[in-house]
Amino acid sequence: MKIATFNIQNLFHRDKSLLEKPYGKNLNDWIRELDALMLHPSKSLNQQDRIKELSFLIGFEKPSPRPYAILRRKSGFLYMKGLSHSLENKANDITNWNGWVELQTIPIQTKATDHKARVIADVNPDILLLQEIEDRASFEEFNQLILPKYGCQPYSQSFVIQGNDMNSLEMGIALREGYHLESVRTHNINTTLNDDGKNLIVYEITTPSKKTIWLLNVYLIKDKQDKTYSDTIRKNQVTRIAAIYNQLKAEGKTNIIIAGTFNAPPYCNSLSPIIQDTDLKDITKHRSFHVDSDKGNDATYFRLGAYRMGVNIKQNDYMLFSPALFDKMTSCGLNRKAMWPEKQPQWSIYKSVSNRNVAASVHPLVWGKIKV
Repeated sequence: MKIATFNIQNLFHRDKSLLEKPYGKNLNDWIRELDALMLHPSKSLNQQDRIKELSFLIGFEKPSPRPYAILRRKSGFLYMKGLSHSLENKANDITNWNGWVELQTIPIQTKATDHKARVIADVNPDILLLQEIEDRASFEEFNQLILPKYGCQPYSQSFVIQGNDMNSLEMGIALREGYHLESVRTHNINTTLNDDGKNLIVYEITTPSKKTIWLLNVYLIKDKQDKTYSDTIRKNQVTRIAAIYNQLKAEGKTNIIIAGTFNAPPYCNSLSPIIQDTDLKDITKHRSFHVDSDKGNDATYFRLGAYRMGVNIKQNDYMLFSPALFDKMTSCGLNRKAMWPEKQPQWSIYKSVSNRNVAASVHPLVWGKIKV
């Protein structure tokens, strides 16, 4: 059985609040200025020239050749969906409308979506955990249309649970034929409603050999401006997860995996209740853990918080195994071939990953193979 976890950072569209804002406050000022100018019933030559300048700065001069866009309303926002979309700012003759609508999400480049599929296809896990996906409809489109392009058979089962926010950062699971999802339970691991954290999801899965495993999918709070505040919330979440793990063990359940995005390095005190105070074992500590090492001098270097020596990217994604499963592991590793090396260190990537905009994610795919 091969299991993998991947923070895929959305499949087709991503909430613009999650994207880096290269122009910062200027972009908002430009939009407000353009809105104000457009309200004038008649415009001077200077105003017309300024409108052209603002249109260029905002990006209206970069239309897409794609023929149409599909907009769906969700939670009060308009979302751009699916494979066929357009960045064209001008309406056609049918609508007789020449305005523009500000979308809550930004379409992801096609190459980036393809790289997400290629990483999954290269590992080809039997059980795939995903973080930060839009919804089940988007995943099924990705599953049925994109994965087969890279020789990966579509998954026979998928399940997506919506989170507490409205940023389309949902958590899901996909299973191969022979693996059955027997039950799904969610646990509120947040102490207050304002913690912005996801619920813990516990999957009970039976394997083709009729063994049962319990898979805990985790997505902890990200660091905010007040890092002390974030660490406090994260430690409360991890303490609750550790208690649920110990409860499962007390019930005689030994085949347990905790996987997902912890958003903190292993030395962080906020992770100590699960990293140090339980018998769970990190996949990176297994003797078979393999990943292409960094290039040059970084291959012999260990950066604090990295996965291991020669893999000097900050560890945010984890796969922790109960002792019973850790001892049955035959191979494991991570795939970062579709990550863009923004700074040092450098590592081997797909030739088609030419810049950060077409990278699959800033997270690697972590996987492990167990004999059950």
